[in-house]
Amino acid sequence: MKIIVAGGGAAGMMAAVTAAEAGQEVLLLEKNEKLGKKLFITGKGRCNFTNACETSELFEHVISNPKFLYSAIYGFDNNCVMDYFASHGLPYKVERGNRVFPRSDHSSDVIKTLSEHLKRLGVKIRLNCRVLHVNVSGDRVTGVTTDQGEYSCDAVILALGGPSYPGCGAVDDGWKIMRELQINVTDPFPSLVPFEVAETDIPDLQGLSMKNVRLSVTVDGKTVFEEFGELLFTHFGLSGPLILSASCYLSKADYQKKPLVSIDLKPALDEKTLDERILRDFASVQNKQFKNALSGLLPSKMIPVIIKRSEIPADKPVHEITREERKRLLYLLKHFTCTVNGNRGLPEAIITRGGVSVKEIDPATMAVKKYKGLYVAGEMIDVDAQTGGYNLQIAWSTGHLSGSSVGID
Repeated sequence: MKIIVAGGGAAGMMAAVTAAEAGQEVLLLEKNEKLGKKLFITGKGRCNFTNACETSELFEHVISNPKFLYSAIYGFDNNCVMDYFASHGLPYKVERGNRVFPRSDHSSDVIKTLSEHLKRLGVKIRLNCRVLHVNVSGDRVTGVTTDQGEYSCDAVILALGGPSYPGCGAVDDGWKIMRELQINVTDPFPSLVPFEVAETDIPDLQGLSMKNVRLSVTVDGKTVFEEFGELLFTHFGLSGPLILSASCYLSKADYQKKPLVSIDLKPALDEKTLDERILRDFASVQNKQFKNALSGLLPSKMIPVIIKRSEIPADKPVHEITREERKRLLYLLKHFTCTVNGNRGLPEAIITRGGVSVKEIDPATMAVKKYKGLYVAGEMIDVDAQTGGYNLQIAWSTGHLSGSSVGID
């Protein structure tokens, strides 16, 4: 059968190689000048391409519609992905949090592995070719219309990705095509995205990375996210792994309610133990000024901000600090708060939340129910997950399932 795969990202390349391995004649269309352009920048250019946790645990990290992915993930799970790349000449390594990277630390090697396999399988590739419409006759797909003309086929796999990171050529073509076909889609919304905050002292902390902190996010007083890890202060607010994961749990309506971020800077110490630590530190520098008494507790860049928020005069002698002032400092170290004004939007979002409603798709095949010969894979589907290799696992799994299912109807 003649199969067209629209989109040369992670899901599209996996769909194309899987369909070709099954003996289909495959044409891969990609709007950019090269394959895997967005994949190239993932994991800061290192490509965290899956997670080595127990397969059953993968679903715990999927935020939207995890049950929909049972067939896809169990059909081509994280162990299959690791074995797949290793068997095609890409050694890998497992790092903190079970994150899996190519041993070379180069995302280009992941793309190269797939590209070379596409060539070996005889998959035809058309670059700089943007798919504009899926052509149908009745309830059957007949081909696609592109900016280079029409292509006929027996089936189409749409893996056009989402509009996050437009600098990589990402657009919302998939959403437009599906709406044109009267398929129910959810509007794209940024996920795995940094926060903008209201507090004017946060830019003073720009570039400061905090490891081993505990972060909680509350909306209307209700905790929606709490986790231990690493974050980064920026000129606009907050970023880093903890923030990106937290953003998965916030909706458009949540942002309008100004969520509160609370950072426990000393999570290993309860309040009583931390207070005893502060007392010991103060006793050792009792004749110094307050501004010179915090170097054992905090990074130097954070000290001026903490002093200002504590409302303890910077030049106050340590031995004159009152119990009430010390308690304020203690509370601040355990509850350093920021008010979220919003997020950095799709231009800085790692992934797109939203897409084709899972009710429109057969979870056993990735086929769109309304049209014979139409399949979807990857970020176009209304599924998303936390950071840590889980979203690329979704891309590999849905791409593999669509590629192995195409043509069997």
